Amino acid sequence: MSKKRILIVDDSSMMRKMLTKVLSIRGGHNIVGEAKNGIEALVMYRKLMPDLITMDITMEGMDGLSAAKEILKFDSNANILFLSNLDKAKYGDDIKAIGAVGFVNKHKSQDILNIVNS
Repeated sequence: MSKKRILIVDDSSMMRKMLTKVLSIRGGHNIVGEAKNGIEALVMYRKLMPDLITMDITMEGMDGLSAAKEILKFDSNANILFLSNLDKAKYGDDIKAIGAVGFVNKHKSQDILNIVNS
């Protein structure tokens, strides 16, 4: 497993803290930044060029699907993992069409780590 540089994008500060704990302490990865919406994610991605982005779907300002599309226009090799409590059946096709790494329930930390570590 190689250590990854990760940008966490979620509108909940509590969720960003939980993901930081899971990914850095349990997973050994380096959290290079945190964004609370898609607009911040775009700016931070261009500045930090992380190996992976964890992206929430619903956020104020710019949602995760829109942000992912913009990031992938800028860098077609960007790796985006969607983390959400929303119904996978409802968003799965859109996420697959975008070319994301995957979609995981944001409260399933072991599943998140398994994908990030793969």
